[in-house]
Amino acid sequence: MLVMKRKIWETIGNSIVVGELSRGCELCMKGEKLVLFITGLCGAKCFYCPLSEDRKNVDVMYANEVRIKSIKEAIKEAELMNANGTGITGGDPLMVLDRTLEAIKRLKEHFGYEHHIHLYTNAILLTLNNALKLKKSGLDELRIHPTREEDWAKVAIAKKAGLFVGIEIPVIPGEINILKRKLRLAEKLQVDFVNLNELEFTPSNSLNLRIRGFRLKKESLAAVEGSEEEALKIIRWAADRTNLNVHYCPSKLKDSVQFRNRIKRIAKKIAKKYEKVTDDGLLLKGVIEWNGNLDKLINKIKKKLNIPNDMIEINTKKYRIETSIELLKEILKMKLPTGARAFIVEEYPIKGRLEVTKLLIRRTQELNSFSESTN
Repeated sequence: MLVMKRKIWETIGNSIVVGELSRGCELCMKGEKLVLFITGLCGAKCFYCPLSEDRKNVDVMYANEVRIKSIKEAIKEAELMNANGTGITGGDPLMVLDRTLEAIKRLKEHFGYEHHIHLYTNAILLTLNNALKLKKSGLDELRIHPTREEDWAKVAIAKKAGLFVGIEIPVIPGEINILKRKLRLAEKLQVDFVNLNELEFTPSNSLNLRIRGFRLKKESLAAVEGSEEEALKIIRWAADRTNLNVHYCPSKLKDSVQFRNRIKRIAKKIAKKYEKVTDDGLLLKGVIEWNGNLDKLINKIKKKLNIPNDMIEINTKKYRIETSIELLKEILKMKLPTGARAFIVEEYPIKGRLEVTKLLIRRTQELNSFSESTN
């Protein structure tokens, strides 16, 4: 087979590619995909499994980190972010095949055929019959993480079923020759792409990684030392020695790019008129708290400053008045009741509106300083 030396390029998420990037990865980087954790059940025993104890080997479902009980709820979460696709993960989604097939079919029916769906599996349970079912359901990409030698035969099965197939492998330091052999095998099986993931520490796998001698990379909260270096060596080798499409995905991509972009999409969709979406995808606003009659107070503020209803309201769950930062400046010029306090609040645009920052404001100058720092 003739192999031409190919160009290595960098994505918008600062990941590295030789060849072409899969459609699933493109959408993930832009934050356009719903993450559907369909079950924590799994037949593999990977020592580096990153799942938390409340998910590992537990049959639970999450959509973008929100606990759900049905595919209908997953669709609602996808609507919240204007999702252009879905990544189905676990555990192993094939452990709950009927549920997985239902999810694919209903997402396609609801959002249209162009809604791109990829699915991760170790392929232990993959048969030709199951692969054909996945194909018929409308699955766009099947990403296989072979955990046993015999699972490589499942790649051929997936290809036979007509699926677009990728290989997903963590880069374990010290196993570069093993990884090269896997890529040679992937090329022989004519896989459509290979994703190399930087190995990560999590609370659940930390002990397993440390007893094997792995250490945290300097200036990183999760990445394993040496994983990225070996991944880049493999990329250069693949560019010279193979015709594979290979993508190296660093751990920081998930948090600094994928998660932030996904959160920003949700924030822009659900932000109220008085809430500002920050660069990190948080919702920024002004808040007034008081133990007195909020209805009387908000009516007084509206009348005094001629504020429209969609720019100020009472949050009945948190019992407070919410408005924009700019209007909060004007409100602070009024004489508020004794005991009333003003805050700047930043919230995650997820169920429950988790507060990230709550800053007490005593003077309008403090608001001016904060506004300048966020512009």
